[in-house]
Amino acid sequence: MMTTAPAPEVLLDHRGNPRATIEMGLSYEQARLGSAFHEAGHAVVAMAYGVHVVSSEVIAWLPEPGRYAVTGYTAYEFRPSMPWQFAAQCAAGTLAEVQYLMVHGLWTPDRAVSCAAVHDREQAIDLLAENGFRLDRDRVPAGGKSWGQVRGMARRRVGLLWREIRTVAHAMNENTKLTGEQIAAMTGLANAPMQVGGAA
Repeated sequence: MMTTAPAPEVLLDHRGNPRATIEMGLSYEQARLGSAFHEAGHAVVAMAYGVHVVSSEVIAWLPEPGRYAVTGYTAYEFRPSMPWQFAAQCAAGTLAEVQYLMVHGLWTPDRAVSCAAVHDREQAIDLLAENGFRLDRDRVPAGGKSWGQVRGMARRRVGLLWREIRTVAHAMNENTKLTGEQIAAMTGLANAPMQVGGAA
């Protein structure tokens, strides 16, 4: 764990606003592993959809004596040709973290709500809109999808890939940061080559 906060941009969402901080009532070890499951959900589901994953990491630090803070970051390629798969991998982090809480006997309604990661949903909505696709928070827009629909896609993938997500989460918890190639090697998934346009 770092004793100082990470670079400020790590704590910002894609719009440049501070990401929400939420107290979940977990020990440091529980919260760190939960964050690793969240990031592993993003990375594994993205890779399973054929998206290039650059890296995935859990970030922990001491903002002040006696308090810890935990977050994570996954770098991957945004492919405009795969809008709903991109949105589903955005949803997969929360779903994997909630599943972790359930499997480890830590689930409560409040903790489940705390996993929401609104910044993931808003990033999906904004990036899809920039590329001409309509993703709505609570309804199905004409020619588009609702967040509930892409969460359904993600829920199926998280269930099918739970073994791989668990493997990556525990390795990330132990090693802090994993490259896409390391994730591919430990899961048997292929890390697709980067296409022109770069990572998101």
